[in-house]
Amino acid sequence: MKKSVQKGFTLIELMIVVAIIGILAAVAIPQYKDYTIKAKVGNALSSVDTIKAAIAVCIQENGGSAANCAGGGTGGVPVDNSFKVTNEVSGITTDTSGNITATLASGVGVGSGQTIKWSPNIGTSSVTWAITTTVPQASYPTVYAAIMKNSAS
Repeated sequence: MKKSVQKGFTLIELMIVVAIIGILAAVAIPQYKDYTIKAKVGNALSSVDTIKAAIAVCIQENGGSAANCAGGGTGGVPVDNSFKVTNEVSGITTDTSGNITATLASGVGVGSGQTIKWSPNIGTSSVTWAITTTVPQASYPTVYAAIMKNSAS
């Protein structure tokens, strides 16, 4: 009688493959989540670029003063309610000091109501921006670092 050779995977081989896939998923899923949150925060950061430019021009035209550069439609800065709400930003406001505050939407993934605030540093020939945020550094260290990397720009 001829002995037949079995072909296929044994139970041990299948268990090893499942374990490897599990390990890869355990590493990849958090990395992907962090990557998508950073991308959404990056979109939020870029959503205020035109407002920053308008306030910087207004400050330069007013001799280094931000007093008339609030979002009330004066000094070339649009009124606050005309700022576009996006999937990443639920609201943007400005104040009489030239500060810009963007409230992150809940879908960003860093908690509801977190804010990013840009404050102008008025120099003799330029305006740079300092950034503060309520995004918790301990919970989202790479996201916090990505936000703060844009400070003084």
